[in-house]
Amino acid sequence: MEAIQIYRSLNSTQRKTFLACFLGWTLDAFDFFLLTFVVKDVAAEFSVSIVKVTFAITLTLMLRPLGALIFGLLGDRFGRRIPLMIDIVFYSLMELLTAFSPSYFIFLVFRGLYGIGMGGEWGLGASLAMESLPARARGFASGILQQGYSFGFLLAAVIYWLVYPHFGWRALFVVGALPAFLVIYIRAHVPESEVWERQRRESPVSLGMRRFLAAHWRLFLYAVLLMTAFNYMSHGTQDLYPTFLQKQRGLSVNWTAPIAIIYNLGAICGGTILGFYSQCWGRRRTIIIAATLGLVLIPAWIFPPTIPLLIAGGFFMQFMVQGAWGVVPVHLNELSPPAWRGTFPGVVYQLGNFFSANAAMLQAQLAERCVTQKGEPNYALTMALVTLVVFLVLIFLAWVGREAHGIEF
Repeated sequence: MEAIQIYRSLNSTQRKTFLACFLGWTLDAFDFFLLTFVVKDVAAEFSVSIVKVTFAITLTLMLRPLGALIFGLLGDRFGRRIPLMIDIVFYSLMELLTAFSPSYFIFLVFRGLYGIGMGGEWGLGASLAMESLPARARGFASGILQQGYSFGFLLAAVIYWLVYPHFGWRALFVVGALPAFLVIYIRAHVPESEVWERQRRESPVSLGMRRFLAAHWRLFLYAVLLMTAFNYMSHGTQDLYPTFLQKQRGLSVNWTAPIAIIYNLGAICGGTILGFYSQCWGRRRTIIIAATLGLVLIPAWIFPPTIPLLIAGGFFMQFMVQGAWGVVPVHLNELSPPAWRGTFPGVVYQLGNFFSANAAMLQAQLAERCVTQKGEPNYALTMALVTLVVFLVLIFLAWVGREAHGIEF
């Protein structure tokens, strides 16, 4: 009932702004996750190993901080709205060009450029959304906003299921260009952030990252470490999971796609529910609860003997993973100094992506060394061990950190 009351308290402009930011992140994640479903197909197309294709995922993640910095600085100087529109068109174009890659090298170039665009979207969208909402709505909105990532994964699974069997892997990236049309909606319905406009009147000169680091380097370092753990948790439980289902569990497309849909429904539920409760529990406490329960769920997530248990384990694992993630947009925006709110959340988030960019490749390499009794890569064991360590690190970082729960912008 409280969530319904929060929604009803928002005016039309706030709802439309939040919807645009949510869709921007959803479609950004959709474009990213398309590749995770066709790793083995791309490897076969270009006659390279699966490890080399996972390097394309790594490259995308490594270049996201550059995009966050470029578009974040543009957002702090020129407003959130116009740079967000430019960014969406850019990453959609790179996704389209990926479909026509003639070689593995060109494929890597387009995935790298796409990573720059992907890195720019989250920070701009999160700051625009959080600045447009009242403080009491932020926890609930943060949980929903971050689940644009899971909605993107869910949408990628559906498109993979419907398009891939008939048209192959390249057609997926053609469909991935459709987010560009979101710009039309933003242009028509989304105003500039009033918080940014007030901040620019008070401080008309762009402050830049150098002054931020001089004044807030401890906060910056802590936030980067926190987001590195968060991103290892996310990518470590998601990016190679379809490959694990296909290669180690021997499941077909008609099994892999529905399972992905189900565990992403768990992610959406977890992010929304725990994001909402973070408004009363606090941001750090919510993260610790979700990570602790995720720790307990590892055996059910990766080692279950039957398909029904596998599905249930995947659902509840992603409930906890994305439940913790649901706190991130509001937590980073509340911690951010006002003059750098367009830059700080996106940059620390994407630097966390940079330092965790090797998650899929690391797990693939470890799996090839820690083989099963049949001599095949043991994805289950390596994913379980990496996830165990990451949960413990995340719990510690959340425990020692600080928060600015409910501050006014």
